Amino acid sequence: MPTLFPPVASPVSPISDWVRLPAGSFQMGGLETDKFVSAVELPRHEVTFTRAFQMTPHPVTRAQWLHLMPAPIGQDENLAPDLPIVGISWDDAMDYCRRLSDATGVFHRLPSEAEWEYACRAGSSQVFASQNDISPADANYSYDERGHPVGPGRLLPIGHFPPNAWGLHDLLGNVCEWVADRWHASYHGAPSDGSAWFDDAPASDRRTLRGGAWDHLPRVLRCSWRDWAPASARWDNLGFRLVREDTAP
Repeated sequence: MPTLFPPVASPVSPISDWVRLPAGSFQMGGLETDKFVSAVELPRHEVTFTRAFQMTPHPVTRAQWLHLMPAPIGQDENLAPDLPIVGISWDDAMDYCRRLSDATGVFHRLPSEAEWEYACRAGSSQVFASQNDISPADANYSYDERGHPVGPGRLLPIGHFPPNAWGLHDLLGNVCEWVADRWHASYHGAPSDGSAWFDDAPASDRRTLRGGAWDHLPRVLRCSWRDWAPASARWDNLGFRLVREDTAP
């Protein structure tokens, strides 16, 4: 079973709590029974992780970001410290990983797309993690499928919604999340070992996004939803979380 590591005070690292995700296999990609599945989520394929890894239980917060990095340009300095950091590019997120790795002596990185979906599904094969529907009580999103407002219409602090079965918060909703992979328009040729799909991608600055955000419809909060943005994009609904190698005995 996944393990939640309790917060440990650290004078160096702003990241103090991690969830250990077990080795295992899962079916990655869209379900045939999902009416919103698209070609970019197919073909559905098996991915196997031969080793456990650790992931932050929520997106990186403003407080965690500001521990190592300057505030994003133009962002209100009075925003709550427990909001996910947004307005940072893929390159900014990579820079954060490098600085954190240097500060701690432990390698930190963005999750691969496969690691992200494995964590999001948490052992389930449903459309929305553990179920085939989603409600405003489950995640932060603004509109129902008819376009009617149902959510708060703004970013919310971490931990506002219940965690998934593996103790991870906000993989669906609140902010979209950068992952390590370059964008590919389908899963044909995707790695089966859970690694980031990067080196053999067409020369492009497109990077993959997962998760859906506070200003989206439910269809974007499906486990298999994926899209892309330029690596330079700095959007108010786009953040990231971290992974590291498993260090548990």
